[in-house]
Amino acid sequence: MIGQNSRRRTALVAALLAGAVTFPAPGVSQTASAAQRCERMIGTELRPGLTVTAARHLAASAARPAAGPGAPPAPALPAHCRLEGTIDPHKGTDGKDYAIGFALALPDTWNGRFLLQGGGGLNGSVGQPIGPVASGERSALARGFAVISHDSGHKGAGFDDSFMSDQRAALNFAEASVRTVTLDGKALTERFYGRKIDHSYMTGCSTGGREGMLAAQRYPELFDGIVVGAPAMRTGHSNLAIEWAAVQFNQSAPRDAQGLPLVERIFSASDRTAIVGGLLKQCDALDGRADGMVMNVAQCRFRPAELQCRGEKADGCLSGAQVTALERAFAGPKDAAGDPIYVPVPFDTGIAFTGPGLPGYLPTGTPGVFGPATRALTIAIDARLRAVEADAAQRLTDTHVWTDLDTFLGRGGKLLMFHGVSDPWFSAFDSWDWWQRAAATNGASFTEASRYYMIPGMMHCQGGNAFDRFDLLGPLVDWVEQGKAPDRPLASRANGSGAVPLCPHPGYPHYVSGDPAKPESYQCRSPAS
Repeated sequence: MIGQNSRRRTALVAALLAGAVTFPAPGVSQTASAAQRCERMIGTELRPGLTVTAARHLAASAARPAAGPGAPPAPALPAHCRLEGTIDPHKGTDGKDYAIGFALALPDTWNGRFLLQGGGGLNGSVGQPIGPVASGERSALARGFAVISHDSGHKGAGFDDSFMSDQRAALNFAEASVRTVTLDGKALTERFYGRKIDHSYMTGCSTGGREGMLAAQRYPELFDGIVVGAPAMRTGHSNLAIEWAAVQFNQSAPRDAQGLPLVERIFSASDRTAIVGGLLKQCDALDGRADGMVMNVAQCRFRPAELQCRGEKADGCLSGAQVTALERAFAGPKDAAGDPIYVPVPFDTGIAFTGPGLPGYLPTGTPGVFGPATRALTIAIDARLRAVEADAAQRLTDTHVWTDLDTFLGRGGKLLMFHGVSDPWFSAFDSWDWWQRAAATNGASFTEASRYYMIPGMMHCQGGNAFDRFDLLGPLVDWVEQGKAPDRPLASRANGSGAVPLCPHPGYPHYVSGDPAKPESYQCRSPAS
């Protein structure tokens, strides 16, 4: 009998350490079902301004394919309690009602971890709280994390920035909602389970990546580990670079009767094929294998001039004007003094991408998310730069300048970053520039606690001809909780055809021998080796 009790205690301790045991909130019956415990969270007010407006228990669900074109597939999810609510409502100066809306998913089997899910675009809506970014085949919620998502304090679709007229709404979007939602989300999580959170994490891409950066920079005590993807860290400058590039391309375009550029005819289908083909000819085999992917990003020195026609313009080669446009557009804008305004944009296979989602960096003439394609032939670059630098909202959302992370690192914080090399909005070289400056500021404490991965062929956050399915959340947890640094995380294609290791930039996966669809056929090498 004594041995039997001892075994039970041992099993209970093991379950506790594994985070497989959940606890009811204070005052909730030990025998209450998960659904009952969930429903009793309605109306919870841990502090003035924080209100749980809805609570429902959701049964476990299996993965389902996409319901239609453009719709995402539904991931497998565990049984969980979903709370919805508002934080700090107020009446704006514009007469609109504002509040931070949130959704918190609390799995029946909790692993003791909390995750803040980053937003996207200008936010404005509450995403499904599952923690999908850089989580591979299993979301954070499916792994047992408590996950919270939010709208950063306003409602709106697309890139509607009208909320910026209200000071509090603007501040919440710029930075404050990250701290507010995290602290309230942690408090609700601990109330529900009746115990402290073991470790806290954040993942996000684009705006969510910017939010992850500002968490490490401005709120270094919030998280133990952060995954930052393709951060929208200085949108004024990146948008200015896109405007600059458009003007360079327009200058090479044929003109209509009014002398305006015919944007849709800047690059023909044959031109686009020639550009990607020339890029692959010059850079593809630098990784040990010609496979249609430029994996050795650091050593790729694409020279558009090698594609220039020797005589009249013809299919398979470029005009002198097209070559000049490519060289100037991808080099990035400079001010009147010759100083760079933005970093160069990488030449990569996705620059001519025309599939679902964002188009590549080469112009197509079709309307984009900001409206019709510009037909401008000039740009007052210094005046535009002054306007960007004078924009208070741009300065507040900027996460490009600050690199001092000694408090975050001193607490043992870990940071993983990734960026698609074919991202048409934000240059992967800008994220790399920040990573290098952070390394210079913090020294070994940063380089030993952070990794930066470039994803060749990948568009903005995902998509393109790329190995864009990878799990960085699992390696991040192992690093934070076990001291085990990431060792070649694997990346695969969406269709499951093959896998390669992710190598910290400027390293890359070099093909050695064997089946090219298997990751063991590659070695992580530095560009010099």
